[in-house]
Amino acid sequence: MTTKVSSQTVPSTISDVERDTGVAKETLRVWERRYDFPQPLRDPNGERVYPIEQVHKLRLVKRLIDLGYRPGKVIQYSTDELRALTGQAAVSQHGATVPPPELQSYLDLCKSHQMEALRRKLSQALLMMGLKSFVIELVAPLTSLIGEAWAGGSLATFEEHLYTESLTVVMRSAIFAMPQANASNLGAPRIMLTTLPQERHGLGLLMAEAMCVAEGAHCISLGVQTPLLDIVEAARVQRVDIIALSFSVAMNARQALDGLTELHTRLGGGVELWAGGGNAALRRRRPSHVRVYALSDISGAIAEWRLRHAAAAG
Repeated sequence: MTTKVSSQTVPSTISDVERDTGVAKETLRVWERRYDFPQPLRDPNGERVYPIEQVHKLRLVKRLIDLGYRPGKVIQYSTDELRALTGQAAVSQHGATVPPPELQSYLDLCKSHQMEALRRKLSQALLMMGLKSFVIELVAPLTSLIGEAWAGGSLATFEEHLYTESLTVVMRSAIFAMPQANASNLGAPRIMLTTLPQERHGLGLLMAEAMCVAEGAHCISLGVQTPLLDIVEAARVQRVDIIALSFSVAMNARQALDGLTELHTRLGGGVELWAGGGNAALRRRRPSHVRVYALSDISGAIAEWRLRHAAAAG
């Protein structure tokens, strides 16, 4: 049963929830009818709005669905039960019950809002590890840990944003410090990096850019949420060889697949589509026209591109 929302709360609209959790609006309405959850309130205009507690639960439900659980099995659980189940699923998937102490120390700095200390610690790790190891061995697992803490409600959205901004500052500086590939270097692939309009998370894209730059690629970043037609036009104007797209777990899988298919159709060949990220669409239904890579695969993928390019040119 829905009730009027209090003027003292700041609930999320259905569009906000779709962007936040990756659960489509239509799916939210179906669950509401079929499972009696979520239970939206109504704003003064009669539109659905969702309390933050329900959004937290929906994040956990979406996480478990991505891990293979059925909605009808998990949606009736309490938030605490969902957190426990998510933890059990993570153990079976990754074989670890608690984060390594080093990762936990970064998370603790984030939770205590010590952002200068966090940036300093990240910068020191970068200097010690080098860019590629920094991305694969530290940033990727740390970002997953931050995302899980946010999805479980133990990390506030603003704290997740603070982490994102702190890491972005460190990684952008590292990328700019790397030797840049000359645009006329025929052995350097021209890679354009962006996300589809529905994908607002950019850390995966930034990590991919760092790995590509470290391999001597000429990178052109459009940032996040680029309209499809603009991606196609930018690829033509910039004469790119590869379009690299990042898909987080939060993006709706159907939208990810539909966007990749439309982009492939509009490009009409000649430009490779690379994709990466934790989205379920890339794990379960890999599109035949898209090359799907993990961060650790990028070095080999660029080396393979160079071989194919040299063979075609020779």
